[in-house]
Amino acid sequence: MADLKSLNDLGSVAEAAVVEVAAPREPVRDAQNRSYATGKRKDAVARVWVKPGSGKVVVNGKEMAVYFARPVLQMILRQPFQVAGVSGQFDVYATVAGGGLSGQAGAVKHGISKALQLWDPTLRPALKAAGFLTRDSRVVERKKYGKRKARRSFQFSKR
Repeated sequence: MADLKSLNDLGSVAEAAVVEVAAPREPVRDAQNRSYATGKRKDAVARVWVKPGSGKVVVNGKEMAVYFARPVLQMILRQPFQVAGVSGQFDVYATVAGGGLSGQAGAVKHGISKALQLWDPTLRPALKAAGFLTRDSRVVERKKYGKRKARRSFQFSKR
């Protein structure tokens, strides 16, 4: 019985050692003090660089308000900053390709979220809780042979 207790004590000591080994995440930054991340949504892929600044967002060489003219898409891009509580503190440079405007906005949002948590790991819990670090994997279903679309059949005629 004493052996079992000592084993149990060793197990708790081992667990405590594992907890202590898990070091806090280190910021990932390049020589220009930027963090880089790739964001994806539908068919769109965004390459995003985040650095401290005044809150300027440039997408494919254009201002955010010019590239994403719809206010809803601009709101989508601002969400990671609002959730993390760092609105107006970071400049964003992004290049995005593929898909439509909605998918591109989602890809840039995903990239911004990933780059922010790389730049400052303390922002990760808020971004993770909001679901911004999870890639939305929904894509268009492929068309099947013998069907008019992915699932829609041709019109049935009895006679």
